[in-house]
Amino acid sequence: MLNPQANNTNTQLKDIAEKLNANFDVGLFIFLLLRNKIIILVFFLVSFFSAFLYLRYSQPIYESKAIVQINDANTADQVLKLGGGGDNNNLIAEAIEQIRSKVFLKRVVEKLDISVNYFSEGTFKNHELYYSSPFLVKINVKSAAIHGQKMYVNLKGDLKSGTLIIGSQTIPFKSGEWLYRPEFDLVVYPNQKIEARQVLNLLKENNKYYFVVSDVNEVTALLKSRLEVKLFNEHAKTVIIKVSDVNPSKSTDIVNAVTEEYLNYDVERKSESSTNILSFIDSQLNTVYNELKSRESQLYQFKSDKKIANRDFINDAEMMRYSSLEDQMLKLEIEEKLIAEIQANIAQNKSIDIYQLLSLTAATDNDNSIRQVVEGIKKLLNDKENLLYAVTPNSENIKQINFQIDNQKRLLMESLDALRMKYKAEYKNLIEKSGDFQSKLNQNPDDEVEYSRLSRLYTISEKYYTMLLEKKTEFSISRAGYVSKNIILEKALGVGALVSPSRKKALLIASLSFLVFSLGLVLIRYLFHDKIYTLYDITRYSSGDVALLGVVPKYQNHIPVSQLVVDKNPKALISEAFRSIRANLNFMDSANDGTKIVSVTSTISGEGKTFVSINVAGIIAFTGKRVVIIDLDMRKPKIHKGFGTSNNIGMSTILTGLTTVDECLMNSTMDNLKFITAGPSPPNPSELILSKTLDDTLEYLKTKFDCIVIDNPPVGLVTDGIATIQKANYPIYVFRAGYSRKMFTQILDRLKNESNVKNLSVILNDVDVSKKLYSYNYGYGYGYGYGYGSGYYSEEETGKKGKRRKKDGNN
Repeated sequence: MLNPQANNTNTQLKDIAEKLNANFDVGLFIFLLLRNKIIILVFFLVSFFSAFLYLRYSQPIYESKAIVQINDANTADQVLKLGGGGDNNNLIAEAIEQIRSKVFLKRVVEKLDISVNYFSEGTFKNHELYYSSPFLVKINVKSAAIHGQKMYVNLKGDLKSGTLIIGSQTIPFKSGEWLYRPEFDLVVYPNQKIEARQVLNLLKENNKYYFVVSDVNEVTALLKSRLEVKLFNEHAKTVIIKVSDVNPSKSTDIVNAVTEEYLNYDVERKSESSTNILSFIDSQLNTVYNELKSRESQLYQFKSDKKIANRDFINDAEMMRYSSLEDQMLKLEIEEKLIAEIQANIAQNKSIDIYQLLSLTAATDNDNSIRQVVEGIKKLLNDKENLLYAVTPNSENIKQINFQIDNQKRLLMESLDALRMKYKAEYKNLIEKSGDFQSKLNQNPDDEVEYSRLSRLYTISEKYYTMLLEKKTEFSISRAGYVSKNIILEKALGVGALVSPSRKKALLIASLSFLVFSLGLVLIRYLFHDKIYTLYDITRYSSGDVALLGVVPKYQNHIPVSQLVVDKNPKALISEAFRSIRANLNFMDSANDGTKIVSVTSTISGEGKTFVSINVAGIIAFTGKRVVIIDLDMRKPKIHKGFGTSNNIGMSTILTGLTTVDECLMNSTMDNLKFITAGPSPPNPSELILSKTLDDTLEYLKTKFDCIVIDNPPVGLVTDGIATIQKANYPIYVFRAGYSRKMFTQILDRLKNESNVKNLSVILNDVDVSKKLYSYNYGYGYGYGYGYGSGYYSEEETGKKGKRRKKDGNN
């Protein structure tokens, strides 16, 4: 048996490689494209219907944007020459991170109160209404259990009352009145931002309206995910802020709130130092003022008691020197007192607040080393805050900065102790000098000392109070000068622009999907296309020197039971095709006379070898020659069905000696055409065909007929027919267009090279000549045939598949 499936895989791989490398067949590709037009149409409908569903039911996303210019300047600080400002290199990066921070975004959420969202319930999706809801609510959440719950609100027609539905609970309420529950306090009222008539129209639509209260932190996280802040123009120091949301008005309000709140946040952050200093000064002013009044009263009482109207008894020159000492003592006392205040503040808070230290050190003229240390700590803290945007708190960079900060803190404490000891030593020295000076006074030494003491205390309090008032004025001006220099260059106007779903993108994706799937389907079928449609396919995939005998066009009408069609309409195209085959047979062996044997076979059942055998015999009989057809396909005999007779006797009974040849010869509707059926199926058809009795039978038939046509079994399934093909003058191999596989051509090579079959020729059966668009124009105007058959199937299965194709084929 010659089994064509042995090299199936190798043949397909070779076929695919050839098609991809150099033999791309445009005609075949277009043919397969048209052949699969129904599936391609389905791909088209599915792709664009999917795009329609996506555009119709996907949640729309709207985007609003604003542009802010980042600047950093404080006019008051520049005028007063106060400490402030910083490095502007990271100014924009800091601004971007501040806007992205959850601390800042939480302020925006609380300002807009967007933790309460209003919805209209739809069939497939819900719509967020924002401020177009027929009602609004104010709610104080007492229990986190209500977060995320749908709370349906049904307002009555008078808008004065309604019901609140939470799960299975129905709670009546009155508009504008607080409803107190264990989980929340709530007030529902009609939306004042739209007209009452519009509210009533909304309620008449019979839509279900509800609201959802979300946790502020969750809303903040959601806002952060929908927020995009990036550098817009580096030279202009501008950043662009974009916010996406499902509601177009909401996206506009949020992006505008972000820009405005950032300006306020910037002012608060930059004026924080001045605010702390003013708070400290205010706390000191009351104490110093009361002390000043006390000193003033004591001095006044002393002068009244001693009846001192002037200070003539005190030497003016000496008093000037004494006053100089008092001034120095006053200054040292103030400085020492401020240092003590700083140390007390640190001891009370157990930590060093760098901004508080700036507030305290700004009010005194102490050693510059203290201020340098404080500024150093401030710089390290700023570096640490900037690093935290990029690394984790446990990173080596942060640990190194923390180590430096601790060293600076220890240096600061040591410097404060040393400076305070220095002030105390200087103050003690001045006290001794003051005492020496007072001892030199001759006139009323006791009164003079008391008067000097009271004057000194009064002067100290007066100067300290005056200094505090001056500093308060300076830092009040500084705080008033903190107007944000950031500028909103472009606000979000109108409503947000629709960014998703994009109609263009959806249609583009649908088109690409349609093209990819359609061309992919056709390409796959092209690569795995293994059916024969033309004689060109046979010569292309067959390496043997095989004669192309002709083609048999598809018989468009119903084939009669006899399968003999050439006698029904001699002028039909199919009759002309068989005449052409008859003429080619004459050219193949015209030199030899005598009876000719025509042996017909195919690869598998269903390719039309019986149809070809009967009609070749019939067309030869038209020439007046005596023709006999014998059926050697004893496993699946069909000749008796074609001529409408019984199969009780035939070749099996002849070869077994049960009957003679003459007893089995039967007449057909044509005078010169006789046939012998296969007879009952024997258990050993191969042995019968290979027996000498067959040779004797053929020799006897040669004496009675001019031509013997043998219908052999398929050689692709069994080897019975090879012997008779070798004996034939005209061995014919039948392929069926759109049914036979390309790998069947390997049988031709084997018959030619291995079985030594001479004059082997090919007939292509069942060619649909109506499809001429992509034909190769060989022989008749045949083209790519009908059908895309699949697999090996018998004549019965072929008949069933034929119903899905055209009514009948040349089977």
